[in-house]
Amino acid sequence: MDMNTIEAVVPTTDPAQWRDGDAWLAGGTVLFSYGSLAFGPQPLKRLLDLGSSGWTPVTVSDAGIELAATCTIADLYKLPGATKLPGSTQAPGRAWPALDLIRPCCDSFVASFKVWNMSTVGGNLCTSLPAGPVISLCAGLEGTATVIAPAGTSRSVAVADFVTGDARNCLAPGELLRSIFLPASALSSRVAFRRLSLSNLGRSGVLLIGRLDDGHRLVLTVTAATKRPVQLRFDALPDTDSLARALDEAIPGDLYHNDIHGLPAWRRDMTYRLAEEIRAELAAPDGAPGLRVSGDFWPPNHRGLEAQQEGA
Repeated sequence: MDMNTIEAVVPTTDPAQWRDGDAWLAGGTVLFSYGSLAFGPQPLKRLLDLGSSGWTPVTVSDAGIELAATCTIADLYKLPGATKLPGSTQAPGRAWPALDLIRPCCDSFVASFKVWNMSTVGGNLCTSLPAGPVISLCAGLEGTATVIAPAGTSRSVAVADFVTGDARNCLAPGELLRSIFLPASALSSRVAFRRLSLSNLGRSGVLLIGRLDDGHRLVLTVTAATKRPVQLRFDALPDTDSLARALDEAIPGDLYHNDIHGLPAWRRDMTYRLAEEIRAELAAPDGAPGLRVSGDFWPPNHRGLEAQQEGA
């Protein structure tokens, strides 16, 4: 979409340059799709372009993984080890089971490799749609976002708290999302993934991630079904009834999202169903068959999209 209200594009990563009528530009896949009037009552006048930031997309250390806000979905998809055997869960010498979540979450975009090479991790968080799969991934892995203010100060926000509603988040005017950190403690945990859509290759209507810390503590993250991420924590794996009661208490009826991709009643029912599937999967003995992905993705042996993306 042409944005004929834009008067200047300013290459910068300095929030001090922000003023009314500005918007941060990373990949721009949402910005250029919705136009300048979709982000407030006043048309945008300037784009603050992060394209020349030079931020390292992915930094892996013993402490965990840092994802720059400008990291593309294509770069994120490569992280589990594009040069290794399919299903590998290693990133530069580290075996972290939760890396298995990355590719299903990337696939949840149901977007072409062309979009993957432009869309960014930070853009998905800042757009803050319920179905944002990077939100699901980072919230499910205890991600912490670093936010820089125009005054030069910075703050840390848990990704689970970053999104506050449908297309709403905690950013104040001019604040810039710099990066997201995923700790090794969460990456080392057993994980489970479930996703459903009403249509073949459709937007996620329900997306749940389960994480088993230290072999017994369950962290369940509910996204897509709800207007914002909801996390439930258990000191031990609950039984079926306890899990259902916890969902009752954690998610009031008006928190379930309602749009063309799913009515609240359906989203609620599927949340309970997928939560129980995750509970049962993580209750299986350690060493049982690994991550089972539900959803309308391509068959595991279909590598066409991956091949196109990696060769782009």
